[in-house]
Amino acid sequence: MNPWIESQLKKSLRGRRILLGVTGSIAAFKACDVVRFLRQCEAEVRVVLSENAQSFVTPVTLASLSGQPVRTRFDEDQGTHHISTARWADALVMAPATANILGKMAHGLADDLLSTEALAFRGPVLVAPAMNPAMWANAAVQDNVAKLKARGVALAGPCEGDTACGEVGEGRMLEPLELVERIAELFYAPSNGKRALMTVGPTRSYLDPVRYFTNRSSGKMGSALAWSLARRGYEVTVFKGVSSVPFPRKATIHAQPSTAAMMDGVLEAWPKHDLYLGAGALLDWEVTAPTESKLKRGEGAPVLDFRQNGDLLKSIASQARSDQLVLGFAAETHDVLKQGIQKLQTKGCHAVFANEVSATGNGFESDLNSGYYITAEGSWRLPVTHKSKLAEQLVECLEGRVPPLLERVEKDHG
Repeated sequence: MNPWIESQLKKSLRGRRILLGVTGSIAAFKACDVVRFLRQCEAEVRVVLSENAQSFVTPVTLASLSGQPVRTRFDEDQGTHHISTARWADALVMAPATANILGKMAHGLADDLLSTEALAFRGPVLVAPAMNPAMWANAAVQDNVAKLKARGVALAGPCEGDTACGEVGEGRMLEPLELVERIAELFYAPSNGKRALMTVGPTRSYLDPVRYFTNRSSGKMGSALAWSLARRGYEVTVFKGVSSVPFPRKATIHAQPSTAAMMDGVLEAWPKHDLYLGAGALLDWEVTAPTESKLKRGEGAPVLDFRQNGDLLKSIASQARSDQLVLGFAAETHDVLKQGIQKLQTKGCHAVFANEVSATGNGFESDLNSGYYITAEGSWRLPVTHKSKLAEQLVECLEGRVPPLLERVEKDHG
């Protein structure tokens, strides 16, 4: 698992108790990776196998991966405690979910241990269907799925692709990592009705068809903020420069490598949002006349002419309504607090996060960051920590709840 994704999913899954039901589909082998990824994210997992699932994956395998005994049938010595796993769990996940278990769950049937646990469970439920495309399209299956969704059951997939029977179509179970993110979403806060607009990562300006002018921003701070906002129930829209860092599945992503295109898109979207976070490192200058062909060494060093780009943060702040909030970012190499205060005052935004990017192992291209949260009421120091934790602190600040452990360093910048 990508370490960055793991750090984000842990925020939702650490300490959570997951009951994983595995039914008789060839996709049952994917359950092994689901368990492994959940354990990597520090969730507890207990597995219940249907009788037919044991034809595809063994209890010993899943017990080894989960660190817990795997249950397959009613135990004679359990008596009325046969639904103990349902009472233990924070979430129930059926993966893979066959047409058979979907029908049982839709109609309240309980003729084996797994269906009994499912009927007894009270909490968030997610099903990941896996079956032949013709079976998935059958009206009876779709009717059962509709019943489950109407009761609040979350549906993860199926997706289109090659199936074990050699057909291509909708019916393939989601891949384990995507499924684990869907499980994490079960623990997100409900929608708060707020929409957050973000810029993330660097833009580029081309000198010729193969060379470009850019900066060292990785997009990790913006990504961490997007994950934090999604977990808190915000609808997140990201205008992304050139960055490979992962974003939450629920975020709407617009890839815009050029400054002009990003500015146009963000300014058009801004009136429909409540919050703007300008974490993107948009270029201040643009190469005026990039060449149409590659510059050659023998032609001598190129003479570059630049023009200044527009000021997106200032434009956003000037257009903000009284019910909109604007957070600017200041990546500085010296006098960080002073420069951040100056940016707050000259751009007209509500708050600024200023950080030093010249330090080794902190800031650009690092998982760590630190800086100052600055408003007209004062400044607070955010010490070095993982960008995921710092993102949580910044969102709390924006929501008017400055974490009590943050050190106040300056007052009254108004």
